[in-house]
Amino acid sequence: MNHLSLIIKREYLNKVRNKSFIIMTFLSPLIMVAIIGLVAYLSSLNNDKIEVISVLDESGLFVDQFENTGSLEFKIVDNQSLEEAKLEVEDSGDYGLLYIPRIDNIDQLEDNITFYSADSPSLIVMDDIEDLIESHANNLKLTEAGLDADQIRSLRMRVNTRLETFQGQETSKLGSGLKLVFGGAAGYLLFMFIIIYGNMIMRSVIEEKTSRIIEVIISSVKPIKLLLGKILGTSLAGISQFVAWVVLIGVFSMVMSSVFGIDTSAMQAQQQEALAQADPVVVNDTVQQVIGEIYALPLTNLVIMFILFFAGGYLLYASLYAAIGAAVDNETDTQQFIFPILMPLILAIYVGFFTVIENPHGTVSQVFSFIPFTSPVVMLMRIPFGVPIWQQILSVLILFATFMGTVWFAAKIYRVGILMYGKKPSYRELIKWLKY
Repeated sequence: MNHLSLIIKREYLNKVRNKSFIIMTFLSPLIMVAIIGLVAYLSSLNNDKIEVISVLDESGLFVDQFENTGSLEFKIVDNQSLEEAKLEVEDSGDYGLLYIPRIDNIDQLEDNITFYSADSPSLIVMDDIEDLIESHANNLKLTEAGLDADQIRSLRMRVNTRLETFQGQETSKLGSGLKLVFGGAAGYLLFMFIIIYGNMIMRSVIEEKTSRIIEVIISSVKPIKLLLGKILGTSLAGISQFVAWVVLIGVFSMVMSSVFGIDTSAMQAQQQEALAQADPVVVNDTVQQVIGEIYALPLTNLVIMFILFFAGGYLLYASLYAAIGAAVDNETDTQQFIFPILMPLILAIYVGFFTVIENPHGTVSQVFSFIPFTSPVVMLMRIPFGVPIWQQILSVLILFATFMGTVWFAAKIYRVGILMYGKKPSYRELIKWLKY
């Protein structure tokens, strides 16, 4: 085990002292924050601009219905023909012209309203205008039919079904959405971690193999220890870099906000505006519901299982990446072996996002949450919906047992492939290496 700890230390220090590793540790969060800042700045520019829309309402039914908002200004056009109004709006450079023709009955409005503009208008703006016209037109139809629109609205009933388990535990649709967010984020984080740091391990093995340093090391250390040390050392370096990214993104965000005065929350201006217009009591109730649902989640269970599945899933795939690195001489030759590894990972993401959402306790979801190559993603997505502890433990045991088997399998390839140069191995040859 002394050799293993030395190898882990060597791999870790080699990675964190590498110039490209240090540069990317600082440069990646800086680029990410710069992109977010740029998007926030562009969003703020877009939100500050007030679009002017002229309204030519020949029906006379909607003249009083258009009210200015923070981003839209309506200008009513009188005593002009359609052609005159179009020319005036085009010359003025305004956003567009909304034309409502003269009609004999309200039903004629359905396909006869036209919006003229120089370019394609925003879908959000058009939805708002259509909602406004539809709402008032429906009220007018009800009035024509001798019905009171306000009275009919007051008679409408919204059904809000209360959800409760047979054991008396209350659940909700909001809670289900939060569970989905937690599970999806955990699965996607693992997926990205495997892709980024699995490739790092593979490149590390290829570099070591091409530099021939491995010939000296392999003479005094067993291949399985060398492989395991390389995986664990690189993983620790990856975790260190990930933690540094989280800290640096927070620091750079604060610096960007204070120095450049860019508010990243500008990207959510529409949501904030909607919240501001909403009833404060409703908003407070929603916030309290969200906080209550978060506390209702099995957080301890989630954190423990996230660590176990994250570690197991990453180590499993990392050992395969290391085996590929040992089998080839350069990154170009890795493509034929990478795809079969990524297939179960991609399948897990699809099963997680489509099957688990539809039925987290269905047969397909359960089966894939026990298959070791898909369980780290699928089981992490299922756990927030309530999975029996015995199923979680069994899945973890299968995952780590498979990892040990995979390390043995990868070490066999590693032992032969690491000393083989100038030959592109086939799958048949890899199987032969397992028998040596």
